[in-house]
Amino acid sequence: MELAYYSDYAVRLVNTEEPARNKDTLTSVEAVRELFGANQQAARRTTDADVTRFRSVRARLRAVFEAADGGDETLAVDLLNSLLLEFPVSPQISGHDVRDEDGRPDWHMHLADHPSNATAGYAAIAAMGLAFHLTEHGVDRLGLCEAAPCRNAYLDTSTNRSRRYCSDRCATRANVAAYRARKREEAERTGRSAETAQPSTAVTDR
Repeated sequence: MELAYYSDYAVRLVNTEEPARNKDTLTSVEAVRELFGANQQAARRTTDADVTRFRSVRARLRAVFEAADGGDETLAVDLLNSLLLEFPVSPQISGHDVRDEDGRPDWHMHLADHPSNATAGYAAIAAMGLAFHLTEHGVDRLGLCEAAPCRNAYLDTSTNRSRRYCSDRCATRANVAAYRARKREEAERTGRSAETAQPSTAVTDR
């Protein structure tokens, strides 16, 4: 498992809530376990208490994205560093996948967590993955969707740093809204021009 993969842990957790829509899917142990994906061993450690703890970590991770999206790089780094200090991991070399016919292992870096609970394990992996992405690609690669009221978190992996939306669906919706707004403005300008062009009619009293 590559370190870049772990950054998605942060995105998945942050996007369980859409504050502007008053929507929150992180309401049960099952919802927490789904966040772990294929890491079923870690998911099995989840208890009812982790629901509240996950929400707390989620708020802190969203704050990192908000700071980065707002251009405050120092704050984003400080917030992320506080998570790294609180939820440490131990990088280890892993080679459980066979790479070739000689049976040579595919050596790669793996993040081994030693948590006291499921939240600590997930937070450690999410924070380290996000830190790796930030230092490798830049703070400005952490963004929040511009298609209001979405504001979902995303990681910009485009070659020209041009990503503005969390998904193609939001990009399409934003483009359609912008197109309709331009059409309304054009119609209003055309209407005002037509009114200005009409000659005034003098009224004569007889």
